[in-house]
Formats: sequence, C-alpha cells, structure tokens
Amino acid sequence: MNELLEREILCPYCNESITVFVDASVDYQDYIEDCQVCCRPIELSASLNIEGELSLGVRHENE
Repeated sequence: MNELLEREILCPYCNESITVFVDASVDYQDYIEDCQVCCRPIELSASLNIEGELSLGVRHENE
C-alpha cells in the first residue's frame, strides 16, 4: 500500500512555504524536489521511526 504524507516545508532558497508529498511505504529515502516558487532543487531526506512518525530534513543543494 502506497501512502503519501503531505507536509509543509520552507524552501531553503526563497523561504516560501511549499507542500511536498512523501511516500510513507519507504522507511528511508533521499530525493530532490524543485521548489514550486523559485524552481531551485531542494534535497529532502525522509525517514520513518519505529512508531511510524516521519522525520523530514530539508537542505540546499550544496550543503
């Protein structure tokens, strides 16, 4: 079962709030998603703990 979790993040470039969807069927994942406002690449790291709570890291492309 694929479950998408919706999260609001701040773009590390333009500081605008954007919505991202994270696939909760994967315990750990790194991926790049472009900001919907400034179109710059945001590196996201998503992980689920044992209780199923999502931790989401947001970084500049060059951090």
